[in-house]
Amino acid sequence: MTSITPGKPYPLGATFDGVGTNFSVFSEVAERVELCLVGLDGAETRLDLPERSGYVWHGYVPSAKAGQRYGFRVHGPWDPRSGRRCNPHKLLIDPYAKSIVGNVDWKPPVFAHDLDDPDAANCENSEPFVPKSVVTSGFFDWGDDRPLRTPWDETIVYELHVRGFTKTHPGIPDELRGTYAGLAQPASIEYLVKLGITAVELMPVHHFVHDGVLLDRGLRNYWGYNTVGFFAPHATYASQIGRPEAAAAEFKHMVKTLHAAGIEVILDVVYNHTAEGSHEGPSLSLRGLDNEAYYRLVEDDKRYYMDYTGTGNSLNMRHPRVLQLIMDSLRYWITEMHVDGFRFDLASTLARELHDVDKLSAFFDIIQQDPVISQAKLIAEPWDVGEGGYQVGNFPPLWSEWNARYRDCVRDFWRGEPETLGEFASRFTGSSDLYEDTGRRPHASINFVTAHDGFTLRDLVSYNEKHNADNGEGDRDGESHNRSWNCGVEGPTNDPEVLSLRAKQQRNFLATLLLSQGIPMICHGDELGRTQLGNNNAYCQDNELAWIDWPNADESLIAFTRRLIELRNEHPVLRRAHWFRGQAVRTSSLPDIEWFTHSGDTMTDEHWSTGYAQSLSIYVNGLGIDAFDAAGQPITDTDFLVMFNASDSVLEFGVPRLMPSFCWRPIVDSSLAEVIDESDDSRPMLRGGGTITLEARSVVVLRNEGDPQ
Repeated sequence: MTSITPGKPYPLGATFDGVGTNFSVFSEVAERVELCLVGLDGAETRLDLPERSGYVWHGYVPSAKAGQRYGFRVHGPWDPRSGRRCNPHKLLIDPYAKSIVGNVDWKPPVFAHDLDDPDAANCENSEPFVPKSVVTSGFFDWGDDRPLRTPWDETIVYELHVRGFTKTHPGIPDELRGTYAGLAQPASIEYLVKLGITAVELMPVHHFVHDGVLLDRGLRNYWGYNTVGFFAPHATYASQIGRPEAAAAEFKHMVKTLHAAGIEVILDVVYNHTAEGSHEGPSLSLRGLDNEAYYRLVEDDKRYYMDYTGTGNSLNMRHPRVLQLIMDSLRYWITEMHVDGFRFDLASTLARELHDVDKLSAFFDIIQQDPVISQAKLIAEPWDVGEGGYQVGNFPPLWSEWNARYRDCVRDFWRGEPETLGEFASRFTGSSDLYEDTGRRPHASINFVTAHDGFTLRDLVSYNEKHNADNGEGDRDGESHNRSWNCGVEGPTNDPEVLSLRAKQQRNFLATLLLSQGIPMICHGDELGRTQLGNNNAYCQDNELAWIDWPNADESLIAFTRRLIELRNEHPVLRRAHWFRGQAVRTSSLPDIEWFTHSGDTMTDEHWSTGYAQSLSIYVNGLGIDAFDAAGQPITDTDFLVMFNASDSVLEFGVPRLMPSFCWRPIVDSSLAEVIDESDDSRPMLRGGGTITLEARSVVVLRNEGDPQ
């Protein structure tokens, strides 16, 4: 007979001490909690957790070893109208489980309610149909691995899907494709290092489940924004699926390998909702443990959930145990899994105390004071789908944000939208209008043109309309319009003129992104021409449509992107840590930045307000970095001129008369299919008063090769 003793309330979850395992779970509403030890054959050993301390139920089982599968059954009130949904017939995942195995089999027993009567309990046993928690040992030899702490101003983020990045890569062994181990392969690492990025932002790797409605359509939850476990790495991203601890071990090996290559790991985390969905959803974990505590319920009818996320539920950030769950999860991924930061999905939901988004919410306060979490890179997706949820520019000083205003403005600029010059200048220089007043620096702006949600970069310049029919939703899903398309022909074409324009527009977007102040984020595959054939919402397409098509990579676009990243890495003036002041700097009489019309004249208020103008030049002073070397001496960099022609006409750009000694040479030209050979001395040398021709819709970067004094 299996024995159990009182054990300890902390830490929560299952803690293996080398001999036995302590189990601990929170439920305020429970009247009794059973620990269920599940054999490989599905046979259960049920043990009442014998002790309760502050609504934490706990017990120690000497015979429970690493690899033991388990779950909880909660006895308590069933009263959906009051928000209470305890049903001991449902086996529940431990919210603190470090490993989860198995999938949801979408049969009626996975629901706590009767599908024909939502107020009645379903009394069928769910155990055969739901995932199981697994006891883990947690051992891993990290060697000398340490946090990289790459400075923000040196950071280049690459949004990456573990499966989609590796699934068709020819340099990765077949059995490792689509896995953490595949991302740790030399072929993956070599590509990322050669590209020059400094951080991968992994799309959700917390354990998630596939929605029943998607499985019924032959689809899957590819993106992974359907979390069911905040501590467990997603199991099917492990190459050794049969080993319960393989996911955690392979994830750690991946992090260690990326760190050794100088690449940080940032996780896209989904703490705003769970896979249990609305009142019609399954009972897999939190709902059955303590529905009222874990979820925001509608005050006057607690059968229903407040939904600020568009997914059916929102976590209850007003409850201290929910805050504890999230903070414990964040600390675990930093201290035990060695990740470097987090991107918070629909982060505005996390800041809702009563209803409105609150910058003084407990969520922000507790992160601010946490000595571990506050030192990680923290990135907000600063919106949700609720009223008042759009909060770009309004997060506290510790945070960086996905800058959707940057995305929208840059897209508008390159499609020739009038009256964008002023905002474009602000976005290009770090969006000081959004962040400077709150004491933040340019790195508060995570600049992006595309992300996982929406068109790929290639599709952005190839399609005016979305093509989402394969999702099985009648093409009603996804963003309804394209804010950058202007290439004249929709979809696939063999017209060389259209293909050339599309390629140039891709280069324009990448050049703008990688030359802007703030932190650039590239969506994986954009640098090699990845297409989803116009599908701008490929969340359910776990297939060739969404995976990177490595065999057909656009090598010239990769080379162009690589050169821009090299340029950014080589020149601190292109990635400043502080704001431009527009004032003379050091020994120079010139300001740190100055703006010119395409004719070479200084921009005036009249120029900025000209609605039709779509061209300008930017001078960046290499003396104005406001940075110092290890000896405390000011760092001096090169001067640059960046010329933008977003019009549909060829224009002669005048070179501003800055200093007589300045000599300029083009080093980047988006109108060219190939990267400029900088060893070619036949390139034109330009002085103030000279001119250079810019093709329609193109950007040219000139470097001062004269005396900056």
